Amino acid sequence: MEPSPAGAEERGGRFRASEHQHARYNPLRDDWVLVSAHRVKRPWQGQLEKPPPEDVPRWDPDNPLCPGATRANGEVNPQYEGTFVFPNDFPALQPDAPEPDDSDHPLFQAAPARGVCKVMCFHPWSDLTLPLMSLPEIRAVVDAWAELATELGASYPWVQIFENKGAMMGCSNPHPHCQVWASSFLPNEARLEDRTQRQHLSQHGVPMLLEYAEQEARRKERLVVENADWLVVVPYWATWPYQTLLLPRRHVCRLQDLSDSERDNLASIMQRLLIKYDNLFEVSFPYSMGWHGAPTGPYLEEDCRHWQLHAHYYPPLLRSATVRKFMVGYEMLAQAQRDLTPEQCWQVQTNLLQHLVCTDWSGRCFPAAVGLLLPVLTLLAFLLQKKW
Repeated sequence: MEPSPAGAEERGGRFRASEHQHARYNPLRDDWVLVSAHRVKRPWQGQLEKPPPEDVPRWDPDNPLCPGATRANGEVNPQYEGTFVFPNDFPALQPDAPEPDDSDHPLFQAAPARGVCKVMCFHPWSDLTLPLMSLPEIRAVVDAWAELATELGASYPWVQIFENKGAMMGCSNPHPHCQVWASSFLPNEARLEDRTQRQHLSQHGVPMLLEYAEQEARRKERLVVENADWLVVVPYWATWPYQTLLLPRRHVCRLQDLSDSERDNLASIMQRLLIKYDNLFEVSFPYSMGWHGAPTGPYLEEDCRHWQLHAHYYPPLLRSATVRKFMVGYEMLAQAQRDLTPEQCWQVQTNLLQHLVCTDWSGRCFPAAVGLLLPVLTLLAFLLQKKW
């Protein structure tokens, strides 16, 4: 789709992105997203989601991800104290699957699909999430990601590391963890990003996302957080309301290529970003996130300079902790559409605090807006009990 050249002028006045519908191009996916900022004013009478539970036990013998718990296959988890990686008990990919028969018609094609699926627990405590973990603990997660990418990438072309956080995103176990799927093929998104980044380097002489990071760092119109090695932006072409893109400043192709300082700063900027997310609607913020980097396996010997390592964060929430964005109807049948502009979402995130407040009496952390009220609420409760 290509917007009309006349799209810069609306009937009756000058075009304003925050008020007038328009389309934005996503060069990474080679598609367009419809931005309809005026629609955010409409009243919401649709489905309301349940907020995440606040009483998750630190250890639950019935939670198969906890230390010492028995999983569905009968295996007992060790009493791990840091990260813990194990084979997925219900893998979507297996290494020894037979090949499908040859197709007798071009409209009915099948191809081999082999691989391995692993689960990685970030921490032994179920009541923690990444933003509540310490920087050394998050750094240990980063190192484990890099180790898995190296180990599985020695054999498989694609290693997909992803985290689904929250029941809204299909997470069935309230425990800090992610999944790692290694496949014998390049998935659709990987093939698409490989093509678009290759074309950009060929046409412009610089990796697409390296140039994009430099542009966003200079413009500072969608920059959420940054440090010496990383920056997080709401992409100009974002589809989900509070979607973000995590980018290194240096040209780096894969997670395992990061230096020690880059890993330290990655842990720091992830914590800052996720705290902002939690503070947005004062809730443990749901999202799906994942890493994309240069393919591995046989591609390790090929020229992958067009690739730039990056992580996508796709949160579903739109207006509050209970109102989510649905990708249905027009989005499924035509193209992606969003209400708030990326700049409006960036403005909201920019104004958020980057820290959590911990209570002295329990050590539990809360979103800053809630945590700052806790002493007042506690005092009021005490006074009511005393009938003052």
